[in-house]
Amino acid sequence: MARTPSNMLPLGTTAPDFTLVDSITNDNVSLTDIRGEKGTVVMFICNHCPFVIHVNEEIVRIANDYRVQGFGFVAISSNDIEKYPQDAPEHMWSTARKNNYTFPYLFDETQEIARAYDAACTPDFYLFDGDLKLIYRGQLDDSRPGNGITVNGRDLRQALDAVLRNAKVIEPQKPSIGCNIKWKE
Repeated sequence: MARTPSNMLPLGTTAPDFTLVDSITNDNVSLTDIRGEKGTVVMFICNHCPFVIHVNEEIVRIANDYRVQGFGFVAISSNDIEKYPQDAPEHMWSTARKNNYTFPYLFDETQEIARAYDAACTPDFYLFDGDLKLIYRGQLDDSRPGNGITVNGRDLRQALDAVLRNAKVIEPQKPSIGCNIKWKE
C-alpha cells in the first residue's frame, strides 16, 4: 500500500472555485453551494483506498457534528476511472449510500480541481474559513490502517473547534498520508 503525503497547500490560499457533478444526486454542485457560514471542509477521497475506507465513519460523524454549527462539507474524487473503474461515479453513488454520506460526493473527471487544490493523496483534508481562506490542511488524525491508533478525527476536529472559538488553528499541521491520486497520463 503506497503511502503518499499531502502537498500542504500554503495557508491563506483562497479556495479554488469549482462546479462538479454530484454522484449522489447527479446535479451540478459548486463551492458556493456547499460553502458554510463558519467554514468549509473540502475532502479528496475515493472509493477503493484503504486509508479512506479506514476513516469513512469518522468523516461522516464530523460532517454531522459540524454541519449544524455552520460548516459546509464536500468530498471530491479525482481518480482516473479508466485505470481505476471502481472509482467511477456509479460506484461513488454506491459508496456514498453504503457509508451514509451526508455531503455531496463530486466527480472531478478532468482532475483540474485536484490540481487547483494541489491534492496529492486520498484522504486529503482542507478547511477554509468563512472567507474561504485556507486555515488547515492535512490529516484527519494519527490513525492509519494497521497502526493500532483509534480513528477520532482529532486534528480536523481541533481545527474546526478553533474556528468556533475564534482561536488560532493548531500548528504545526501534519500532512495526511494515503494512496496517491491516480493521475491520467
